[in-house]
Amino acid sequence: MEEALGLLQQHGDDARVIAGGQSLVPAMNLRMATPGMLVDLAGIDALSALDVAGDGSLIAGAMVTHNRFLRDDRVSSGWPAIGYAIRHVAHEQIRNRGTVGGSLCHADPAAEWAAVCLLLDAEMQVMSRDGERTVAADSFIKGVYDTTLAPGELLSRIRFPAPLRGWCWGFHEIARRHGDFALAGALVGLGVDENSVVTAARLVVFAVEDRARRLDAVLSDIVGRGVAEIDGELAGLSAAAAIDPRSDLHASAELRSHLVHVCVMRALAAAMERLPGVRNE
Repeated sequence: MEEALGLLQQHGDDARVIAGGQSLVPAMNLRMATPGMLVDLAGIDALSALDVAGDGSLIAGAMVTHNRFLRDDRVSSGWPAIGYAIRHVAHEQIRNRGTVGGSLCHADPAAEWAAVCLLLDAEMQVMSRDGERTVAADSFIKGVYDTTLAPGELLSRIRFPAPLRGWCWGFHEIARRHGDFALAGALVGLGVDENSVVTAARLVVFAVEDRARRLDAVLSDIVGRGVAEIDGELAGLSAAAAIDPRSDLHASAELRSHLVHVCVMRALAAAMERLPGVRNE
């Protein structure tokens, strides 16, 4: 780690960190990125650790691959929202090499990891030769391919808070083909008590603006209501009205607004289906 940080400090903007290489190498092939030096993190064992800390939080090194999360029983039981979303990342071969840190630092608006970290209130640990700092998930990504990382810094690990008991999670994204980047996506979390009353709700939408966005206020009307009273159609419409979607070669702003409506409805339905004893009619 000391050697990597030293190279980043010495070479500044001319150096780029390479993790799994699943985003950077294609960008280099297309001459969209032309770094003078690549600092390879593959030999730093500490960055590949995936552990549950004493306080119950999940600590993931930046070099943990997507499929490591999917194959870890601790993750699937304690943080199931991670698995629901990350199994949609590209294809099996890419998930075998691509990393959580690489995805977050690439900061593509359509990437699932940034949305998962927002939903779960994750924290990023950033290191440099000058020390460490912690960055909240909602502050780490600033825009398209833009993060809070300064020259000489690297993302070392991500901390996911201890599991929320009594919560259920839902995910839905829409892409033109399986494995393609999402045109729109949504993640939902519902805290529900023993009487099937919603006590708290979280919502994140992604792939529609310049970064993933937390929209809990959209679901404020369902808090305090029974699960059977949830109006997914209204929640979807409210989410679509709350965003400022972008247009690009893949989809117009109007289409993305409609897709957010659909994704929120389906993510809510998926969350409700995972409640014990509750089924959507």
